[in-house]
Amino acid sequence: MTDVLNGELLRVARQYRGIDGKDLADALSVDPATISRAENGVSQPADAMIARAAEKLGFPREFFFLNDRLQGLPLSAHPMWRRRKSVAQRTMDQVLADFNIRILHLRRLLGSLEFEPKLPIPRYEIDDYDGDAEKVAELVRRSWNIPRGPIANLTEIVETAGIFVFHVDLEEADIDGATIWPPGLPPCVFLNKSLSADRMRFTLAHEIGHIILHRFPAEDMETEANRFAGALLVPKADVHNDFAGQRIDLRTLARLKPEWRVAMQSLLYRASELGYVDKARAQYLWKQFNINRWKLREPPELDFEQERPILVPRLFDLHINDLGYTLDEMQNVLCMFAQDLTKIYELNLPKPGLRVVS
Repeated sequence: MTDVLNGELLRVARQYRGIDGKDLADALSVDPATISRAENGVSQPADAMIARAAEKLGFPREFFFLNDRLQGLPLSAHPMWRRRKSVAQRTMDQVLADFNIRILHLRRLLGSLEFEPKLPIPRYEIDDYDGDAEKVAELVRRSWNIPRGPIANLTEIVETAGIFVFHVDLEEADIDGATIWPPGLPPCVFLNKSLSADRMRFTLAHEIGHIILHRFPAEDMETEANRFAGALLVPKADVHNDFAGQRIDLRTLARLKPEWRVAMQSLLYRASELGYVDKARAQYLWKQFNINRWKLREPPELDFEQERPILVPRLFDLHINDLGYTLDEMQNVLCMFAQDLTKIYELNLPKPGLRVVS
């Protein structure tokens, strides 16, 4: 912590609350340029103004003096968005501010613990495999000791590899997921908590594809990540007996969905991609999805529960139950008021496979 205002954190706090610079300036009875200069580090505001800003934004004063160096938007690594349409800039700013704050918390939560992932994070250059996402997915399953067939809990495997998964409110931003790998921290995957369980699993697999395949943004990276996700969740060799020698129809897809824990639509994509369904038959089935209005919402009787991430709740559990922190003390460590922390995070889960540094 420094004696100088961190203007980037003033901006993050403002955007997190969904307040623009002019509204904050009006609330503080200052010129908008004063807010802009403070956020850009051009000027150091008076202590009285900082105190009023902290009160208005609902953050402890200490938050604005942390020495975390944020890389600006889009954060300290290239987020890999899966966006369906453009959204308001204020909404995007708010989402990215949320990610920044969670990363700030994660850095502090890991500071007093020894974090030892039990699985590696493999990295592959897809060009080394002639663009074959199927082969890369096979290597990843071997690296993570995933048995043949459907993956029972993808989130558990991902977290065992030390990748942090966050369920976040991204509905207004119309985003399924994003991946950020901050310097000095494990990769962080942010998932839209309003997604159905099947769509969330595919989104997580897609984001893992980015982590494993993409060091830098690339033109075809979304397609590559989609192909990787499909191959990871529904491997060609393992699904053969379910697809071969039988008629692929809606009834078949509905039967296979609970087993493979992916959407009927994902199964149809895989069946088409692997040559078990010809183009005419696939077009007919997609029309049936449209007629039944299943493209946005598949039959609810086929739903299954979302996979719940446990690493971050376990970090809180360790601090509170093993290290003896009170919620007020957690508030001081994370520089966020207790009511916000309890709203954002789940705090009551079993003790983890993490240990305190002696």
